[in-house]
Amino acid sequence: MSHRLSRIITRTGDDGSTGLGDGSRVSKAAPRVMALGEVDELNCIVGLLRCEALPDGVDALLAEVQHDLFDVGSELAVPGYETLKEEQLALLEQYAAQWNAELAMLKEFILPGGCRAAAVAHQARAVCRRAERALVLLGGDEAGLRGLPRQYLNRLSDLMFILARYLNQQTGVSDVLWQPRRKD
Repeated sequence: MSHRLSRIITRTGDDGSTGLGDGSRVSKAAPRVMALGEVDELNCIVGLLRCEALPDGVDALLAEVQHDLFDVGSELAVPGYETLKEEQLALLEQYAAQWNAELAMLKEFILPGGCRAAAVAHQARAVCRRAERALVLLGGDEAGLRGLPRQYLNRLSDLMFILARYLNQQTGVSDVLWQPRRKD
């Protein structure tokens, strides 16, 4: 950041536009801004998840994820800027494999729930998928948008699903199984 933000209320967005990092102004309803908002919401939910009691190593990874999501946001906020690296994607895959190896094979669909931390991880997964869809939509509108941020969100949503199951397992709470033919 080249200068400190000392004024938060600027009134420059009162007309429904916002400034991008390259100095251009766009509608707050532009696909780029919508994608940026989805990533921001995801980062907020990851922050909420970090407020829960978490097993060793989970909070440290989620802290990295929050920084990575800010990197994704910076790529969206500054057209043409690239900061996300392949190593960040590989870290998600590493943790997903590690945690998934400790879980029983999934034979049923599961519903979001179990312990509170798992429920928040499921919420993060759903918002992550929405953010990913926003990047897919943006990529269809704008040439030159890299695939790495979209791939990162795809891996992160998978990781959040695995993490939800892992958190349930670590707290001794069963996953909530979907019952397709339940009786009312």
